[in-house]
Amino acid sequence: MENIILKEISKIIIPFIQLFGVYVILHGHLSPGGGFAGGTILGTSFILYRIVYGSEKAKKKFSYERMMDFMSSALIVYGVLKGYSFITGGSHLHLPQMGLGTPGNILSGGYLLPLNIGVGIIVSVSVYFFYSLFDEGEI
Repeated sequence: MENIILKEISKIIIPFIQLFGVYVILHGHLSPGGGFAGGTILGTSFILYRIVYGSEKAKKKFSYERMMDFMSSALIVYGVLKGYSFITGGSHLHLPQMGLGTPGNILSGGYLLPLNIGVGIIVSVSVYFFYSLFDEGEI
């Protein structure tokens, strides 16, 4: 059944949901939220797109290969940054560190912002994949 009203409303609301998810990820070290909460919001917007437009159109937009590329890249970046911060911070090595900036600014958390972005990507793709597996009856 074709629902024109649902499709038109979702064209308006999905970008705002995604924008809010990105906001929560980027401001997670300054306010409540972060990578997990923002990633869940982004993943929910992907699920809404799949529900409204159908699985075939969603598979074209969110292809498995593209989503796995995002997820793999985010995992590698997260692992490298976290490993580097553990090695340099725990061993008291005086290697180059990311600046902490002015407290309260977006770039004031050192490694927290890139780590939040990585977690947000990982969580959003995982949430969408779990829904996709349930929707297709794979689980």
